[in-house]
Amino acid sequence: MVPRAYRLQVPQGLYHVTAHGGLRRALFENNSERAEFLSLVAKVVALRNWSCRSYCLLTTHYHLLVNTPDGDLSAGLQHLNGRYAQWTNWCRGERGHLFRERFNSVLVESGSHAFESYRYIAMNPVRAGVVARPEDWRWSSYAALLGLAPAAAGLDVGGALSDFHLDEHAARARLASFVNDAL
Repeated sequence: MVPRAYRLQVPQGLYHVTAHGGLRRALFENNSERAEFLSLVAKVVALRNWSCRSYCLLTTHYHLLVNTPDGDLSAGLQHLNGRYAQWTNWCRGERGHLFRERFNSVLVESGSHAFESYRYIAMNPVRAGVVARPEDWRWSSYAALLGLAPAAAGLDVGGALSDFHLDEHAARARLASFVNDAL
């Protein structure tokens, strides 16, 4: 048996994380499953002292942008994905792997890379054809970051906005302008 490849984890890092459902299995079949997943994200964020800066949940996959101060990304995501898979299998009366493979993570190494990550995550439901504008997707953090919707528990709105500007109003305007450039 070949061991898994080592995952780069730095003591403190911002990561763009994705995970996909297995073959012929949706990660999220309905809104109650999405709500449960976000509840689990909030618990892991609190338990690990992470900062969740952005997220987007689609039917087949999810995106998270998380800052991990202690280099524990793998442990936290193992907990998150494992608990969610157990809960989902129990609710659906199914067995087996929910996720296609382990999560994918990319270390965000610059401010411009962070900006692109926010835009990519916000635009995901638009590119998937489920909404015309990113702020219309209920299961994304984008509307909350713009102040158009309440923030989900565990979402670090202040941390996310500080990536764009120290002034909240200016940060929201800069984020909206950057994302709208993709439209």
